[in-house]
Amino acid sequence: MKTGIKGFRELMVTGENTASALGSGRLCVLATPALAGLVERTCWESVEPLLEEGETTVGTALAIKHLAPTPVGMKVWCESRLVKADGRRMVFQAEVFDESGKIGEGEHERFLVRAERFQQKADAKGNLQQGKEQEING
Repeated sequence: MKTGIKGFRELMVTGENTASALGSGRLCVLATPALAGLVERTCWESVEPLLEEGETTVGTALAIKHLAPTPVGMKVWCESRLVKADGRRMVFQAEVFDESGKIGEGEHERFLVRAERFQQKADAKGNLQQGKEQEING
């Protein structure tokens, strides 16, 4: 993967992605978890079409600053750029804006994985947990 790949995604702030709806506060403004999700999705979508069959990326780190509130009814968008690609590790810089200016910024790390193998490992972990619960409950 080469550095410089750019991503772009926008969304409308609605009642569903506010702090009060997502449980991160009481106000009807864009929730920080929604901003984080926008950053992660923008980065993921920017590289996904470039991957080989059977590959995907998973998020492993996210550091963001939510700089300003955005009310319901306003559009927000994220612009991302791949700044480091080291083997399977990718690091992105992202900025988030609303119609009044910059509202967030951050860095996001993703790793390239084989989708089926990764899912199998996760499923096996779930099956192990179910087995433990059955032993406890008899």
